[in-house]
Amino acid sequence: MFVKICGLSTIQDVEAAARAGADAVGFVLTASPRRVTTAQARELVEAVPAGILTVAVFSDEPLDQVRRDALAAGVGAVQLHGDHPAPAFAELRDLGLELVRATTAAAAGGADCGDFGEDLLILDSPLPGSGQSWDWSELGEAPPAGRWMLAGGLAPGNVAAAVAAARPWGVDVSSGVEVRRGAKSPELIEEFVRLAKAATP
Repeated sequence: MFVKICGLSTIQDVEAAARAGADAVGFVLTASPRRVTTAQARELVEAVPAGILTVAVFSDEPLDQVRRDALAAGVGAVQLHGDHPAPAFAELRDLGLELVRATTAAAAGGADCGDFGEDLLILDSPLPGSGQSWDWSELGEAPPAGRWMLAGGLAPGNVAAAVAAARPWGVDVSSGVEVRRGAKSPELIEEFVRLAKAATP
């Protein structure tokens, strides 16, 4: 089970995620309580051990800004959240970074990973970033093909049930491992990663 811990903003967050065994960590470079600057993101990226994918998260920013900020941050992947067309991913392909498409399950409409040229697909709740749970079972009978992650309302207490219902390739969490909005808990990160990996179908 591939596990991504998103919205990290301190060196302590990075260390906790790495210690827990996370496979990827995300740094938010778009409007959010978890937003960091590109300079902060670069400092955090430099603290990430080799073998863990570093992801810069964007939403409505122009692609030239995405390109500039991702390179400045030194990440290994770019995540575009929202309603981005396939040409947006094609335009960023020359960066040489992994491309992540994050959208709602409803908007994806039965899509598979790679339909827009992305390397990874994230299916989120109808209100992305809200931390609200949703009906994961709607994906269970015909989950997307390829490398796709389930997100939206996940936490240590429900990740096993979510994995059983939706059968994802990976999971992505942010608010579910926080003690308050934007403040990660090392203990919750460790518990989430452990339970997610134990729940691997």
